[in-house]
Amino acid sequence: MDVRCFTVGAFEVNAYLITDPATGAAAIVDTGESDELALALAAEKPDIRMILLTHAHLDHAGALARLQQDWRVPTYLCTQERPLFETLPIQGTMFGMPQLNRPCGRIDHWIEDGFSVQLGETTLRFLATPGHTPGQGCWHDDTDILVGDTLFAGSIGRTDFPMSVPAQMVESLRRLTQLPGALRVWSGHGPMTTLARELETNPFLGYIRRERGIQGPPGMRWAPGT
Repeated sequence: MDVRCFTVGAFEVNAYLITDPATGAAAIVDTGESDELALALAAEKPDIRMILLTHAHLDHAGALARLQQDWRVPTYLCTQERPLFETLPIQGTMFGMPQLNRPCGRIDHWIEDGFSVQLGETTLRFLATPGHTPGQGCWHDDTDILVGDTLFAGSIGRTDFPMSVPAQMVESLRRLTQLPGALRVWSGHGPMTTLARELETNPFLGYIRRERGIQGPPGMRWAPGT
């Protein structure tokens, strides 16, 4: 699939427009919390068919209601993320930034691990990777994976937030890195990378390298089991 990144908002989050090259059907993956993505897309008028969320932190889902004003398309989010999603009207206050409180918007489909959806001729699959949040997950096809705040180039999502569970993140990273290494990784913040590159070099994945006998730096111990 074709992937375009829009870095928006106070947290410089990566929101994405993904497009099926055969049909031009497009989807938004994560929204930012500002009007920036909506304004950029309004100027281009892509054939948006759906909105996919990786998780419900305000920088990833805060502009959902704004985008839904322009694009009346179904929105998908993992069921386990519902309690966090429902805090969007007070999430800014929770993080000491009340000016970033946002309305929830609408979720049309509460989904589970293994769910798939068709975007033109592209099949998108949902891989649950909890830890950063209860329902954090990744959307992928055979070439690209959009991971939200599960994995970054050289780092991973934080596990010290309310509703974060480090032990879940440990297992989620094991599961994520079992996917093909050639997958291009599009993270919620920072540059694109690949699963192979992170598995070989990411300091937070040293425990996986040791378990699998992969050459690379020993990494750091950041949670029990790592």
